[in-house]
Amino acid sequence: MKTGKKGLDLIKEFEGLHDGDLKQIGLQPKMCPAGIWTEGWGRTIRNKGAFVKGAENKELANRLAKIKDAKQADVALIQDLKVFEVIVARKVTVDLTQNEFDALIAHTYNTGGSNTLFKLVNEGNTEGIKKWWVEKYITANGVLLRGLVRRRQAELALFLSK
Repeated sequence: MKTGKKGLDLIKEFEGLHDGDLKQIGLQPKMCPAGIWTEGWGRTIRNKGAFVKGAENKELANRLAKIKDAKQADVALIQDLKVFEVIVARKVTVDLTQNEFDALIAHTYNTGGSNTLFKLVNEGNTEGIKKWWVEKYITANGVLLRGLVRRRQAELALFLSK
């Protein structure tokens, strides 16, 4: 399966087009609440495979950033989603609707994926899925974030929609 429009729209809605410095022309990296530098539609910036983290690494993030406009951000998102589509396809052993797949892609794009969630989906444990989805991955550095609570609720609503 491929990520559909609803999945793309959900990711874009919650990631936002990252522009850390509105005073400069073009898109600039932005640090997320977890302290990780991102660009485009939430693509993490890495240095030698590791996340670039912390305010002290702003200059490094700016040097490593490649996405400078919305078109490049859209291309990068489609490229990145291929990785997450493979993860979901490998971890989920049951048939999914497009909405279920899109919700899992949106969640995995943001979190890297959860074996617990994949297990609940494979078991068809709807009540477990509902409880887990809105209680996990809603904090950054131990702080509850309203944006992540809203995002998890939106992902779950998409997953459960017909």
